[in-house]
Amino acid sequence: MLNLDTHIVVALLSGDLSKAEHRLIADDSLAISDIVFWELAKLVQLRRLEIDFHDAGFAAFHRSVTVFPVTLEIARKSTQLDFSSDPADEIIGATSVVENIPLLTRDRRILKSRMVPFAQSRR
Repeated sequence: MLNLDTHIVVALLSGDLSKAEHRLIADDSLAISDIVFWELAKLVQLRRLEIDFHDAGFAAFHRSVTVFPVTLEIARKSTQLDFSSDPADEIIGATSVVENIPLLTRDRRILKSRMVPFAQSRR
């Protein structure tokens, strides 16, 4: 199982994954933190992203992905990470730590972490 950050979800939905990212997710089940849905909705609200949440493609993604809720353990772990970022990114990173699943991300701040397990090489 791989935990996807919001930018990877956007790339997946728009067909903009790199070849390496596509290889990583091709044969694995996918997961997200539930805060990713909030980030997607905010990006649409701010007109920085166009997603039709009623579209069949989005509905298929929604049905196929495991969604982890923000638990007390994840919330607490998000305040104990070895990187600082916006709260959503910290929750996404903490989800990978608590659930012990690798995170697929392009975020340079998160990639500096030695606590978060990653799906790709950091170098």
